[in-house]
Amino acid sequence: MNRRKFVKNTMIGALVTGFFGGLYSWQLEPFWLEFVQKKMPIQNLPKNLIGKTVVQISDIHVGNKFDYQYIIDSFKKAQKLNPDYVVYTGDYVSYENEEQFDQLKEVLKYTVKGKLGTVGILGNHDYGKNWSEQKVADKITSLLNDSGITILSNDQLELNGLNIIGLDDYWGLNFNPQKVMNQIDHQNANLVLCHNPDVCDLNVWNNYKGWILSGHTHGGQVKPPFLSPLILPVKNKRYSAGEIDLKDGRTLYINRALGHLWQVRFNVRPEITVFKLTEKI
Repeated sequence: MNRRKFVKNTMIGALVTGFFGGLYSWQLEPFWLEFVQKKMPIQNLPKNLIGKTVVQISDIHVGNKFDYQYIIDSFKKAQKLNPDYVVYTGDYVSYENEEQFDQLKEVLKYTVKGKLGTVGILGNHDYGKNWSEQKVADKITSLLNDSGITILSNDQLELNGLNIIGLDDYWGLNFNPQKVMNQIDHQNANLVLCHNPDVCDLNVWNNYKGWILSGHTHGGQVKPPFLSPLILPVKNKRYSAGEIDLKDGRTLYINRALGHLWQVRFNVRPEITVFKLTEKI
């Protein structure tokens, strides 16, 4: 093969690969949901909760940037798991205007609920434009509560033996983790929900030992092979996705998000996480 023909074939191959790669990243992977199965050892877990399930759903981003029928379809799939607990870790909308309230209301007709409890926290996008609109956060909180999702804002709630602690969003208007973390009982079976994983690096944890469930990053949405994700909205770039041992008794889990800000994913499939509770020895 002469040089000209080699260069021509290489260019054609690159164009074909780029076309199909772009099509995959735009039309296929953003809707290729993965149910990730994990074990969750919790200290002081009551015997009757061993083997129960906690389903984490994060960052659904209902809005105009993708067809949110996909979220409804995903909720229907998750309902079939018949979970014991369901926790939502923020960013229910990609807020542009009040249209998102009606869109979210439609999606919440299919809310995934736990037999023993259903709780959630807010994310930065739930505070509207520039994360600074309290009225948006209040409306979203009201819609979520009406649909059976109890929203925690720097508060805790004991649900049939599992004590769930919910921190308000780091970038939002009501971030005050000390309010609840200074009150926790370390003899409880505790679980923390915290939308933005950067909070893990703040001095607010009051010697908490246990799991922290986060979202926010979407896993970067695009992760080239052998490279780090291209865009991570966190200061600590270690916090991209999955389980991270914080080396002090805390375990962070970052969900890759069910929805997306933009309809593109590569090597970072959308996720719903299914945790099985176990006793920590």
